[in-house]
Amino acid sequence: MLFYDEGVKDVLHLFEGGIHMQNKIREYREKKSLSQGRLADLCNVSRQTINAIENNKYDPSLQLAFDIATTLGVKVDYLFLNEGGEKDDKKA
Repeated sequence: MLFYDEGVKDVLHLFEGGIHMQNKIREYREKKSLSQGRLADLCNVSRQTINAIENNKYDPSLQLAFDIATTLGVKVDYLFLNEGGEKDDKKA
């Protein structure tokens, strides 16, 4: 299963450049009935890290972004959005 589209290059370029990204992690996490703590355990981070990411107080590393996307079963570019635009809400 491929966890990104060709358009992810644009998202990741912005992400690496330090531009703050909005995200839909809470939405996808709740669809999977996962607590923040469980998602954190599955991604080998603390619950506080997941909380900070969901509340746009911390932008994860690219590796963590891919780990979260893989764990939630969605493409990484559906989880993270440039503040100026929305992506389609399609599943992988």
